Order: sequence, then structure tokens, then C-alpha cells
Amino acid sequence: MTLLEVKDVKKSYKSLMAVKGISFSVEKGEILGLLGPNGAGKSTTISMISTLMKPDEGSIHYCGQDIGVSPKAIRPHLGYVPQEIALYPMLSGKENLNFWGRTYGLKGKQLQKRVEAVSEIIGIKERLKDKVKTYSGGMKRRLNIGVALLHEPDLIIMDEPTVGIDPQSRKHILDTVLRLNESGKTVIYTSHYMEEVEYLCNRICIMDQGQIIAVGTKAALVDDFVESQEIHLVPEVISDEIIETIGKIDTVISVTLVEDTLVIQSEKDLEIFKKLIEVLGNFETHIQAINVHAPNLEKVFLNLTGRELRD
Repeated sequence: MTLLEVKDVKKSYKSLMAVKGISFSVEKGEILGLLGPNGAGKSTTISMISTLMKPDEGSIHYCGQDIGVSPKAIRPHLGYVPQEIALYPMLSGKENLNFWGRTYGLKGKQLQKRVEAVSEIIGIKERLKDKVKTYSGGMKRRLNIGVALLHEPDLIIMDEPTVGIDPQSRKHILDTVLRLNESGKTVIYTSHYMEEVEYLCNRICIMDQGQIIAVGTKAALVDDFVESQEIHLVPEVISDEIIETIGKIDTVISVTLVEDTLVIQSEKDLEIFKKLIEVLGNFETHIQAINVHAPNLEKVFLNLTGRELRD
């Protein structure tokens, strides 16, 4: 079931076109990743989905309703985790949750039940009485997520939720996203961290310069946009003749010696291992180790744009 559909959406800030006619959909129960460098248009896109701003052109539909015409169609069902911390530092964690819960219309026992449940999800129950100003960056990020979960939204949008935090808090947040998804929540997750999107997301939209340049699963994106593979080979014996002969294999692009390892770039070739074994057999030497370094989304982005994701 399609939960959200973005159609030909554009958004400009004066002379800068931040989003240039993008279209994509979000299926119920999936984690969709918006991956791209800073300035790609990710935050502007989710601000429009969150009804914080309107598109200049195009439309966004939630469960078939145009949220530009009727923002209330999505707001009660949406949990939005902004990139900036949206908390009151002089209040305790519990006071922040109570305050934001009341803005969602929660009160009394219902509010307290949700505060208890959310504090368990985000893992800061033992610090709820402390002022937020005493929290680490990671704890603030967790509480920021907790605020968005109080009203039990169906769709959760997270805008770069792990920026500037320690590895332990980052792992906790990523695992929280997976648990939320397992409980039936749909998630839109924006990041410029390729490894987070690979770890979390069922499908990925790669954004660059205000456009979506590719959409698909990781496997499909790699298959469509990466035409080479990297093989690390450790022979029993290495010689210039072996390197030269491997370099003459028709699908091999380059061979580089790194310490005791031959780093081989080749076109996609199901027969490459057979060919390498034959070469080494002709030189009467054996393979001590061999492995393929699987291409990732960084390689996809590089092939699509000619530059690194974090340039």
C-alpha cells in the first residue's frame, strides 16, 4: 500500500531552486532512505512532507489526500524528528515529554503512559528527572526522537538524527529505528552517512543538487550503476610476470600490489575467479586468500555524479 506520494515537487528560495521536480513514493511499513550530501535538498523535501512549508509546484499525497490542500490529513499521523534539537534545556527530560505530549492533545493517565513507554524505547528512563542541559549530545538526540513518538504516529520522519553523537548513542538510535519499523511504523530516514542508509533502509532515494538521481534497493542500485568489482588476492608467490599476466585478462581493468595483496579492479565477470586460478596455476603457485569487496552506495554515488558522497 502506498502511504505517501510525492509528485513533481519543486521548491525555491529566491533565486536558489532547492528541490527540482522530484517524485517518489513511500510504501506502508518500509524504511525509505533519502541519501545525499549536505545541500542536496533532503531537509527541504521532508519539511514539505511535514507541512512546514508548501511546494511551489507539484503535490504531496498522504493516504490519497493532498496535504497541500488539507495539512490535517497527515499531521496527526506524523512524527517529525528535526535535525536541530527541539528541546527546552532548563526543563527535565520528563518535563519536556510532558510539554510536547500536551501539544499533541495527550493528558492525564494517557500522557503518563506514553511518557513511560517512550522513555523505555529511547533508553533514558533513569535520567528523566535531570535537566536536559546536563544530557550528552546522544541523550538529547534520543529525547528528540522520543518527543516525535509520543502520539504513536504511523509515519516517522528522521532528519539526520545521528549527527555529532558518540558511536554508542548512534547504534542505539539505529536499532531504535529498526524496532519501530518492526512494530509496524513507516520511516523516512535522511542521512549523508551511506553506512546508516545501507544498514536501515528497504529502499533508497539518492538525492543530489535538488534532484533524485536514482531510486531502488541497495542491490538494485549497485547492479544498475556499478559496473566493476574489486578483488583482493593474496598469492603464495608474487612476481612481476604474475601481475602482468593478470593485467592481460580481458575483463581486468587494473592490478595494484598493496603489501602482500593484489588489488584487482575488474568488470563484472562471473568467470573472473576461474581465470585467476588458471593464471596462478600456470605459475605453479597457490591462492592463500581471496575475497571480493562488495560495491556500496558510495560507489553508486561516485559513478552517478563523478564525486564522493561527502566531498
